[in-house]
Amino acid sequence: MASLEPRTPVFEMTDTRWDALRKSGDAHKYGYGHAAIVSGPAGQGGAARLAARGALRIGAGVVSVVCRQDAMAEHAAQLNAVMVKTYATDASFKDRLTAIKPRSICVGPNLGLEGDSRNRLAVVLGLGLPTCIDADAITLISDTTANLPEISNSHSVMTPHEGELRRFIPEVFATTSCRVSLAQAAADKAGCVVLFKGPETVIASPDHRPMVVSSKPFHHTSWLATAGSGDVLSGFVTGLLARGVDGFEAAAIAADLHFRCADAFGPGLIAEDIPEMLPRVFR
Repeated sequence: MASLEPRTPVFEMTDTRWDALRKSGDAHKYGYGHAAIVSGPAGQGGAARLAARGALRIGAGVVSVVCRQDAMAEHAAQLNAVMVKTYATDASFKDRLTAIKPRSICVGPNLGLEGDSRNRLAVVLGLGLPTCIDADAITLISDTTANLPEISNSHSVMTPHEGELRRFIPEVFATTSCRVSLAQAAADKAGCVVLFKGPETVIASPDHRPMVVSSKPFHHTSWLATAGSGDVLSGFVTGLLARGVDGFEAAAIAADLHFRCADAFGPGLIAEDIPEMLPRVFR
């Protein structure tokens, strides 16, 4: 069973952190950043929409789902405040993505594992923007034959569960069960922040002492074990990155708020409920 180092500091939502989440009447929407959510194949866009909703609720000024034209109808039918930006071919993906001038990008939820998915991931990594890297993107990065660019922005956040992390650093799992050591090894290898999901979520970075975001102060967090919950968490991270929060703080704050949303809703929580609890949590 995985363990924790006993002296790892525990994250706290201080008044300073709460204040940083406020919005000012002197700023306009673009002052709070544009978050881009890269969608996967047509018919599999639910994860991207969940992430987009999370990014919007946490305060990104503008959020766009970037998808192929054949997926536009399904997104447009279910999104209002979130914009849908389409591209015609894989070759035009980069131009379309850069044209909307995102401050942060989320890539991975239902991205797919095919060659075109790998190409889109390569484009995203090549832009060097703060990026939330989740799900299929972690699996693709773990493939040593994929020849993907390195993660060049240290404020990017990788958000693995244990299975995904095991694929990324299998050799470290062979030597330790300590969750803090595993997260730190992954952060050192990736060159960015790692949010190792779990009831005791670990945030690690190459240049920051690891920290634990604990679910123990809250009730009902077991209800986060539901399809799409992690996609919303990725949206929280991406929205905070769009607002200019540094990667380590964005990961820790997002994980804490994720737990608080479950606490606010209670039993019966599903992924769609999580972003809708943020206004209550903020109040």
